[in-house]
Amino acid sequence: MSNRDMATRLKDSLRLRHEPVAIKLIKEGEEPPEGYSVPEKQMSHCQSVMAARKGEKLLLPADAHSCKNGASALGMAAVPEKTASGEFYHGAGMFESDDAAKSMIDKRSSVPYKVTHTIVAPLKDADFVPYVVVLADIPERIYWLVPMSVYQEGGRVDFNTAPYNACCVDVTARPLLSDSINISLGCFGCRKRTELQSDEMLAGIPFSRMPKMMEALEALDAEIMQKAARD
Repeated sequence: MSNRDMATRLKDSLRLRHEPVAIKLIKEGEEPPEGYSVPEKQMSHCQSVMAARKGEKLLLPADAHSCKNGASALGMAAVPEKTASGEFYHGAGMFESDDAAKSMIDKRSSVPYKVTHTIVAPLKDADFVPYVVVLADIPERIYWLVPMSVYQEGGRVDFNTAPYNACCVDVTARPLLSDSINISLGCFGCRKRTELQSDEMLAGIPFSRMPKMMEALEALDAEIMQKAARD
């Protein structure tokens, strides 16, 4: 199934309000593809993801990332000293102490290799093999990723999140490294910086899981999704 076909299936069956977003990390030594715009001004990873869900195709070198904390989680920069120590997030008022904030950073998923660029684009327009596909929508839409992910093999789905780093860690680095979907309620940073709505949450799907999830979605949409109470 092509990227465009997967995007169409996701949008139609899940009734998504926005385009699914394809994300690829360009490792050191790889050449970035042509045909993608480098933003004129710096932007955070979460801002680029929200721009892509509205149709933009962006290539961000490391120096185009305004949020160095997010860039550090994506393998593009060192963790800022005050972030690593916990001082920054403690000072922001989200944690009782530096140590509590430091624990969040110590336990987050971070890309373990050098990344030179990030690429974000609507999945329907992506002419590359994504690392992760990100959805941002209301809980009822995101919910269906859970039955899609357990349809063939059963089991349960564990989610990992924190007060910060929703786009960079929760739905990009975490799904990539765990090879499983991850759902995030969003974070203070992305809700402050982007147009993520108060009723929306985020999900990241490792692209390796997409073929089976698309098969599951087709089966679910043929019957049980038609019986569900949906807005």
